[in-house]
Amino acid sequence: MASTSPTEIALLRDLVAIPSISGEELPAAECVEATARRLGLDVVRDETSVRVEVGDVTAGPTLAFATHLDVVPPGDGWTRDPFTPVIEGDLLYGRGSGDAKASVAAMLTALADLAGRPLRGRAVGLFTYGEETRHATMPDAIPRVGRLDAAIVGEPTNLRLAVAQRGLMMVDLVAHGTQRHAGYASGEDFSNAVVALAREIVKLDGIVAERVHPILGVTTVTPTMLEAGVSRNVTPPSARAVLDIRSTPAWTHEALEAALRDRLDVEVVVTSTRLVPCETPADSPLRAAVERAMPGIEAYGSPTCSDWCYLRSVDAVKIGPGTSQRSHTPDEAVNLSEVTAARRFYARVAEEYLR
Repeated sequence: MASTSPTEIALLRDLVAIPSISGEELPAAECVEATARRLGLDVVRDETSVRVEVGDVTAGPTLAFATHLDVVPPGDGWTRDPFTPVIEGDLLYGRGSGDAKASVAAMLTALADLAGRPLRGRAVGLFTYGEETRHATMPDAIPRVGRLDAAIVGEPTNLRLAVAQRGLMMVDLVAHGTQRHAGYASGEDFSNAVVALAREIVKLDGIVAERVHPILGVTTVTPTMLEAGVSRNVTPPSARAVLDIRSTPAWTHEALEAALRDRLDVEVVVTSTRLVPCETPADSPLRAAVERAMPGIEAYGSPTCSDWCYLRSVDAVKIGPGTSQRSHTPDEAVNLSEVTAARRFYARVAEEYLR
């Protein structure tokens, strides 16, 4: 019997049933490609993405609907099969239901709704791989779109408008000390690496508080791991703290690194800077189109990272169905009413932007 579900819900169920853990996205990509062809859309699939387009690139700007097909592993704690989509009331349960297959389903069906409508430009669906890992294909996929003027990044925001997004910078702080018997832990020539590291850690909040972003507030610096010690009765020759830094556009990662090196009396080892913070320009034509499409929409700053960091050269916002508080959790779920609302919203935004 044919499904009576709206197209976006049927597609979402199909996608959630595919365990497209990062690195294993091919079946999901094939599903999106086949659905696009069935909907009569122009589609290309390659090693970077599935790209679907409507409109005319020569008639005006290009707006991308960008999101990812991969999901994180299900992990433990589920009360249902993570890859058997189950609908209970308004909720559809399954790994990746909100992050970010709801956005995929809403964006692809919105593109089908736009086909044949008069657009002064082009709308492109850009569905990429590896977003949940260090191997995101978005940077390689973007050049294949050709002209690109603006992008809506599909991530779970409860259909609120994210106009800024925190970045992620990973840093190790390493203090060096004197290794000796703990009974001789004193003297002018002695330094305890753990104590030296602790003195520097307490300086961190004061450093980042010097710059406050008007939407995201202060950059947060969270020590997440500590490593030190040879034995319980030996003073450590070194101590290391791993810092998870959630940055804001008030700091470039280069400026933040320079401040840490200048102000701290320990070794600063930067291990990752690729996820830079983002924000939408105040005079953004895309933001104006979003606000015309959904008057009164709430704007906010997103605490979570996404592929937006690879789209900073164009006018961009982040908005999609679902809540990021359910992302990566057991019994991940998304509200179906939001998925349907997102489909209508994405089509309206494209019409407003490409008018």
